[in-house]
Amino acid sequence: MQWVREPRHNNREAALNEIEPSTSSPSDPPGGRLRVGIVAPPYFDVPPAAYGGVEAVVADLIDALDQRGHDVTLFAAGRPGTKADFVPLWDRTVPERLGESYPEAMHAAASRRAVLEAARGAGLDVVHEHTLTGPLNAAVYAAAGVPTVHTVHGPVDEDMYPYYRALGSEVHLVAISNQQRQRAPGLNWIGTVHNGLDVEAWPYREHKEEYALFLGRFHPQKAPHLALDAAHAAGIPLVLAGKCSEPIEKQYFDREVVPRLTPSDHIFGVADALSKRELLAGARCLLFPVRWEEPFGMVMIEAMACGTPVVALRSGAVPEVVADGVTGIICDEPADLARAVHDVTHMSPAACRAHVAANFGVENLARGYEDAYRAAMRRQRAPRPTPRGDGPRPDNARPVVMVRDTGSNRRRVPARTAPEPVMPGVAMPKVEGHF
Repeated sequence: MQWVREPRHNNREAALNEIEPSTSSPSDPPGGRLRVGIVAPPYFDVPPAAYGGVEAVVADLIDALDQRGHDVTLFAAGRPGTKADFVPLWDRTVPERLGESYPEAMHAAASRRAVLEAARGAGLDVVHEHTLTGPLNAAVYAAAGVPTVHTVHGPVDEDMYPYYRALGSEVHLVAISNQQRQRAPGLNWIGTVHNGLDVEAWPYREHKEEYALFLGRFHPQKAPHLALDAAHAAGIPLVLAGKCSEPIEKQYFDREVVPRLTPSDHIFGVADALSKRELLAGARCLLFPVRWEEPFGMVMIEAMACGTPVVALRSGAVPEVVADGVTGIICDEPADLARAVHDVTHMSPAACRAHVAANFGVENLARGYEDAYRAAMRRQRAPRPTPRGDGPRPDNARPVVMVRDTGSNRRRVPARTAPEPVMPGVAMPKVEGHF
């Protein structure tokens, strides 16, 4: 994706004059078609090939919204893999830079221009942000008549609470669990929408193998060392699959996991989409011994969708996700986990899958966000400034070609003029090699 030079502004008013109102209709007809712009992080493909819980939810949401008749545009990195119109903001995904500040800042700047271009073109009714810094663009979108909905995928801790407070009423927040929302009162919450998945995309197995599974990051908050202790006490092998790439993960792995490993345990590494499904479907149970206020826990509904019960510690949103005694066992102490590993063998795999279908399916996900989008549109009070000083676009402006992925048939969306660069002289980063 190429960028062109932007004229240098001498003052703030001149810069604001370039903001054009969205072509979105001010009306909000119940059940009408929505034009949704979704901004996903730049680290993993949507859907992800392996690690990437946020990206998995975004992919299922996009396809569910498309199925319900809405027009969705995805602003992200990597390759197109959903039914959305795709606007690539990077040449490739940048998983190796997860946790750094530059990709967050650059992605927010790049998405701002691309989103405004889409609003000027075919039009957008709402922007749905899934990134950390993207909500900082909300005031610009509001000035163009487009509200911003932001899903809070992580915990609202001592750092994030003042951040979300500072965003104010221009960013409409969606919680992914009631527990997450209750722990952060006073924010501009617009709703709670549990994460969801397409149950039919997950294999179901009635008969399980004799191993327990830990699937997650090797991190003290996820506590795989407690999963090892429980599996050993229960006399069952443990398969550990997950990410171990960040310094804190490597240090924890060496300190707490390696000394506990026995010949019956198996370190699988990062499981791709297919391997994850096979591991979850075959396990006697998923061990989820979290030691923090987990705001949701996607792997729990993934396991239950495969007919696999969950053995978890009572923390965060676990009681909202697991039906205790029906689709898993919730323990109060780590010492209780081993007994629970034995007891789950009496639970019905069919009940586990039915629980997910009824409470965490993609239809629930899409309906919840439809409600959030329309609520944000009703709250939108930002004035639409009269555009001034619009001149001809540069002759060297490059078209943005969006690819619509519909399985084997991909539709190319008519090209629109590419957004201007974030700053004078700043080109779109090429992420081959180094920056």
